Amino acid sequence: MTFTIATWNLENLFLPGTEAGPPDQATYDTKLASLAAMITQIAPDVLAAQEVGDAQAFEDLRAKLEGEWHAELSPDADDRGIRVGFLSREPFTDVERIRAFPAETDPVRLEDDGTTTTQMGRGALRVQVAGIDLITTHLKSKLLTYAGRFQPKDEDQRARYAGYALALRTAEAITLRDHATTLLKEGRTVVVLGDLNDEPLAATTQILLGPPGSEFKTGGFDKPDKGDPQRLWNLAPMLPEGRAFSRIFSGRPELIDHILVSHPLAQALQAVDTGTTDLPSITGPRPASDGSDHAPVFARFDLD
Repeated sequence: MTFTIATWNLENLFLPGTEAGPPDQATYDTKLASLAAMITQIAPDVLAAQEVGDAQAFEDLRAKLEGEWHAELSPDADDRGIRVGFLSREPFTDVERIRAFPAETDPVRLEDDGTTTTQMGRGALRVQVAGIDLITTHLKSKLLTYAGRFQPKDEDQRARYAGYALALRTAEAITLRDHATTLLKEGRTVVVLGDLNDEPLAATTQILLGPPGSEFKTGGFDKPDKGDPQRLWNLAPMLPEGRAFSRIFSGRPELIDHILVSHPLAQALQAVDTGTTDLPSITGPRPASDGSDHAPVFARFDLD
C-alpha cells in the first residue's frame, strides 16, 4: 500500500475582508481553488498545513476537496492568528496539543524590555493516523519585528532581535525533539513535518535529527546501528535535482519546509518531491489570488 504524507504552508489562509485575508470573495475563491487543485494533484493521504488563520477558511478548503476528509486544527495560534492543522483521508485516532517547553528548558527572551516565554510561539499539533504519529509545526520566522516595529532603531537592536528569534526557534526545536523522543522510546512510527523556517543544515533543523549518522545517501544508511530507534531522517537529500526548494526569498531558492521520518518510514520511502517549482519570490509583487508562496513537499511510502 502506498501512503502519501505532505506538508504545505498555505500562506495566510484567512476569510476574505479580514486584515490578512484576500480583499474580496472572488479572490478568496480563486485562492481556495488553487490550493485544492494542488492538493488533488499530489493526492496526499495526510496533509500537514501551516499558516491557517480562520477555522472557517480551513473548513472551506476541506469542502473543496473530493471525497471524505477529516480536519484537525490547533487552537494555539500566534499573535497574527495563524496556526497549524491536518487534513486526512483517514480518521484521527489520537490528537495532542504541543506548546510548552520541556521542564529542563530555560525561558527565552523575546523583547528588549525583558519579556520572556516558556512556550512555542505557534503551538505544534500531533495526530495519529493509520498507526503513524505525525507532528506538524511552524517554527519562529527569521523575518523580524522590533518591539512592534518593522525596522530596528539601530544595528545593535537588529542583532539582538535576531538572537532572540534564533533562541526561540531553538527552544521550539528542542520541544519537538522532546516529544519525538518520547514517542520513539515507545516504539512508535513518527513523522515531524512543517515549516521549520530554516534549511536542512541549520542548527535548529539538525536538533530534530537525534543521534548523528545513517543519513540518506551516506555509506551508513543501510547499516543498522544502536542510534536507529531514536533517529529522524530528513527527506531533503532525496528531493530531485532542481526541485529541492520550497520557497524563493529575494530570488534565492530555499528549502525551509521539511519532512522528517523515523526508521520504518525511512526504509519504506518510495519518492519525495515538491508540488511545483513555479513559485513567486516572497519579496516580490504577486496576486492575492495565488494559492501560496510555498511549494508543498510530499513523500510516498510503501507500507506493505
